[in-house]
Amino acid sequence: MAASGETTGDRYDVVIFGATGFTGKYVVRDLIQTRKQFSEFKDLTFAVAGRNKEKLCEALNWAISSAKATDVDAGKVPIITADVSDQESLLSMCKKSKVLVDCVGPYRFYGEPVIKACIEGGSSYVDISGETYFLEKMQLDYHEQAEAKGVYIVGACGFDSIPGDMGTIFLQDNFEGELNSVETYLKTEQGPAGYRVNYGTWLSAIHSLANTGDLRGVRTKLYPKPLPKPKFRIEDRGKMHQNPDVPGYSLPFLGSDRPVILRSQRFLYEHENRRPVQIQCYFTLASLLNTIGIVLFGAIFMFMTKFSFTRKLLEDHPSFFSFGMFCRGGPTEEQIEGAKFTVTLIGKGWSEKTSEASDQHADPPSKEMIVKVSGPDIGYVATSMCFIQSALTIWMESAKMPSKGGVYSPGAAFAKTSLIDRLNKRGIKFSIVKKD
Repeated sequence: MAASGETTGDRYDVVIFGATGFTGKYVVRDLIQTRKQFSEFKDLTFAVAGRNKEKLCEALNWAISSAKATDVDAGKVPIITADVSDQESLLSMCKKSKVLVDCVGPYRFYGEPVIKACIEGGSSYVDISGETYFLEKMQLDYHEQAEAKGVYIVGACGFDSIPGDMGTIFLQDNFEGELNSVETYLKTEQGPAGYRVNYGTWLSAIHSLANTGDLRGVRTKLYPKPLPKPKFRIEDRGKMHQNPDVPGYSLPFLGSDRPVILRSQRFLYEHENRRPVQIQCYFTLASLLNTIGIVLFGAIFMFMTKFSFTRKLLEDHPSFFSFGMFCRGGPTEEQIEGAKFTVTLIGKGWSEKTSEASDQHADPPSKEMIVKVSGPDIGYVATSMCFIQSALTIWMESAKMPSKGGVYSPGAAFAKTSLIDRLNKRGIKFSIVKKD
């Protein structure tokens, strides 16, 4: 294997920014594991970047040790010093990168300067933002600039929202007909050690909910033309329901999956003449008591995000207000190793296709297909897999991506690539479980 410090030209294939963060070190580990697993990536060059060289070295050593990569010498991995508060350092970093993997969140606060530097410096970019306002605002403000520069900016490349978005693409591609609607159900499982979530995710959730009102103005400009109204609307299941295909009690999932998937569907309608699929997203719990508890917690949490004083309380006391679920230290390695997830996607539609995506079928949907996307811990292991494979897809398969650059959702960017195939090989499985 070529030493990762050896590179032709003046750019590394991948630069991981924020490698010292809790998520960042898992992202570095996954890149090292990917280079070992796939022969096409064995000579891929990479660097790590962040504010503190000493901490970057520590993160590298942990990632190499955890990946059992005896052939990787930490001393030969290039280290780049960059800080989100120093635009010149960001630009210098981006000029050394072909694809930048941005692990520094919350993205609402720290993402835009990095995107600006990537466009100016000629580097493509991926992130794991689940912050809907940030994702759509970046598309509104930077799509034309990125397209003109020939770089790809693709957000939501972690667990938010690769399984849901690419799972919908997988369902569409295998449906053998025309899809009308998709319902997604997220179910997570903990190991014996339980589970906790890192503080950064908590902070992102607070500010995403606090600023939902800002979305209206962005969407008015981003989507001046409405999508065609469907004749047969997706079923309204209310606030809590049970679905026989997904055992347990399900609630609406307020994450970024639905808006991200809808962005992809809009793109496919406008550019590929595909019928835009209606989407509803849920998460499922096994216990009715836990479900009621989550409803009460969610109501209090949403209320507290609306006022600066209560937001500050949430920010300062994550463990108290989340009953220990979120903390500054994040989960232990034992907790991460014991966790896993499943996303069940239930698609309904017709066996026949209309000639135009805007045409209406005369009869209600009569065909159903169920797909599952499953894998390890969603917070750090599966997210890192999705993140790195998204970056490598841009690096390796840009010819299969739309236009020559721009700001896209994952489904829009990667629909024609081999991303799903590589995720399957990495341990995130896309499978068909029912097909009429």
